[in-house]
Amino acid sequence: MTTSDPQTSRLRRPLLLILLALLIAALGAVGWLYLDYQRFLRTPLVTETTGRVLQVQPGQSLSVLARRLHQEGLIRHPRYLTLLGRLSGQAGRIQAGEFHIPPGATPVDLLRVLTSGRVVQYPVTLIAGWTFQQLRTYLAEQPFLQHGLEEAVDDAELMRRLGRPEQHPEGWFLPDTYHFPRGTSELEVLRRALRAMENHLEQAWKGRDPELPLDSPYEALILASIVEKETGVPEERTRIAGVFIRRLERGMRLQTDPTVIYGMGETFDGNIRRRDLRTDTPYNTYTRGGLPPTPIALPSAEAVEAVMHPAEGDALYFVSRGDGSHVFSATLEEHNRAVRRYQLKRP
Repeated sequence: MTTSDPQTSRLRRPLLLILLALLIAALGAVGWLYLDYQRFLRTPLVTETTGRVLQVQPGQSLSVLARRLHQEGLIRHPRYLTLLGRLSGQAGRIQAGEFHIPPGATPVDLLRVLTSGRVVQYPVTLIAGWTFQQLRTYLAEQPFLQHGLEEAVDDAELMRRLGRPEQHPEGWFLPDTYHFPRGTSELEVLRRALRAMENHLEQAWKGRDPELPLDSPYEALILASIVEKETGVPEERTRIAGVFIRRLERGMRLQTDPTVIYGMGETFDGNIRRRDLRTDTPYNTYTRGGLPPTPIALPSAEAVEAVMHPAEGDALYFVSRGDGSHVFSATLEEHNRAVRRYQLKRP
């Protein structure tokens, strides 16, 4: 039977104490790291009241993104964010694009946003009454769009790229507010607005009033663009459409100034004169009967509907009061009186 050496026992006791102290220190360190990690998970990343937009590049890993966020002062511990992503299974599901991080978002919220695919959407608003050239200028000025439709790309080539060769572009893009992520091409914006107009026009044509003096949806689009340019008060849209429909039914010339102005192109200086009304162009509805060859602007959905369902009545003329509204007349004599009063300012 053996007995322990008293000297060995004395040496072993301090060693055990050291090991115990190291174990306690290690447990304390682990506990501190755990609590620090939990604080990290609960700490808001964004303090701005409007939140923050974060750009994630294609193929960017979570660890690279975490280091970038650390450099930008958004997070204190990039490795904690990487660890969170791995533990939650989200590290490999980070998507590229621009993301809006709301105020008060925590790291948990951040990963939820970055894996959602809900990228920032920018509004693109097409205004009813714009010409196609105004639309192209507007798109070229939007900083979040990808620009590839240089001036060298003429309208014919643009329509070919949209899959509508030989089609005149005027009037074919539905005015509305659309939303797109950064980097969307101008062509994609036009493609979406084109499809929207084609779909709306097709449905409106199917539900049109019977016996309209229009032979095709395109003729309705042309007339809708004229109605759009003549309308100052939305409530008058169907009345204005009714005037033009009745004039077409009677074989009367439309005699509408916006078509003349469109035909003048860049020579229009803001004033329309008698000589302009007498100068023949394909768009001069004072010198030519029927509709002009193409639309003259982007008609709203409401203008299209007004043409398909014009207001009934006997008015064949209208003149502006100068406040956006019009006086409607059934006879030329009544119309001339209205012109003297509201245009010539004569009693």
